[in-house]
Amino acid sequence: MIKELLIAIYLTITKILFNISKRFPTQNKYVFVSSFGDNIEHVAQEIIRQKKGKVVILQSNKRSYVFDKLKSSERTIIPYDSLNFIQYIRSMYHLATAKVVFVDNYFAFLSVMNFKPGVECIQLWHAAGAVKKFGLEDPAVSERSAAAHKRFLSVYRRFDKVVVGSDEMIPIFKAAFNLTEQRFLKTGIPRTDFFFDQTAVKEAKQAVLAEHPEIKGRKVILYAPTFRRDQLNGQSIALDVEKLTTALGDEYVLLVRMHPAVKMNNLPCSGKRLINVSSYPNINHLLVVTDYLISDYSSLPYEFALLNRPQIFFPYDLEAYEKESGFWDEYDNVVPGPVVYSTDDIIKLIHANNFNLQNIRAFSDKWNMYSTGQAAQALVRYLDK
Repeated sequence: MIKELLIAIYLTITKILFNISKRFPTQNKYVFVSSFGDNIEHVAQEIIRQKKGKVVILQSNKRSYVFDKLKSSERTIIPYDSLNFIQYIRSMYHLATAKVVFVDNYFAFLSVMNFKPGVECIQLWHAAGAVKKFGLEDPAVSERSAAAHKRFLSVYRRFDKVVVGSDEMIPIFKAAFNLTEQRFLKTGIPRTDFFFDQTAVKEAKQAVLAEHPEIKGRKVILYAPTFRRDQLNGQSIALDVEKLTTALGDEYVLLVRMHPAVKMNNLPCSGKRLINVSSYPNINHLLVVTDYLISDYSSLPYEFALLNRPQIFFPYDLEAYEKESGFWDEYDNVVPGPVVYSTDDIIKLIHANNFNLQNIRAFSDKWNMYSTGQAAQALVRYLDK
């Protein structure tokens, strides 16, 4: 009750500021609301390259994405959710006077924003595919109040278009956001353009090797599990990293990528065989140096599939996680690699090295059908229509 009251007060103030700002004329300006950043950076780069107009990025201070590909003279970055009220007023002004608004997540303030006629709000969702449910299909939504449910719908109605990388994501978004078929842009996921840019890939590999020279010449395993709420309280991760690294020896190095807020009680200090890369800023840079990906319910496998390299799925808490989050389909029907439930089984798979890469390729063709290296260009071309 108190939480909903505070949200209502926040949204009322937001609505007032936004409506006052709407009195100013629309500018040739592209405003991005950033939670994750990578999709936004690629689209902003293309807008700047084509000199389409001014770029303004409203960045969540809960994320630390560094827009290092954008020159400071070419963009304005504002921490929109800081406690600095002046910055928040500036954010509302830019949203109210934008030509196009891009978002990459759910933002509650959109529920009270009626953009001017002709202004489009485009959703650059932060995942190329989905195992677990989200949006209106998230089981947790049923436990929220009627006011919250109404707010969710209001936010989703603001999405004039949603960018997709495949036809597979359309029915998922339709259910999650309560949208119609006409709302989708089949231009591909902008951040996947990186995997087709050989110069960018080479530079990324060099950057990772410069920071972690100990991985050079070794087979790299990346363990990147989905965020779990219970790990915030100090729960240990299920993968026995000492057993894994000992069994595989110096030929291999294990990179562990956890959410920065997660406490890892059973993760030893980084060494020759184990490196904690949880704070590394760009996950795609880590993917291009990875030989084997170990994941569970995250969206990383959808993009890693573009590299056509082995994937292992380790959903050690499958039944409990499905009950809490829900899946769009039966888990075994979705993932393109072997499913195991113990560290010993992971060791056996890596030693055997008998992975079906044809399954990976088919999975990528299915989920990345529109992500062919020109997604950002295709999206900017759409803006010209």
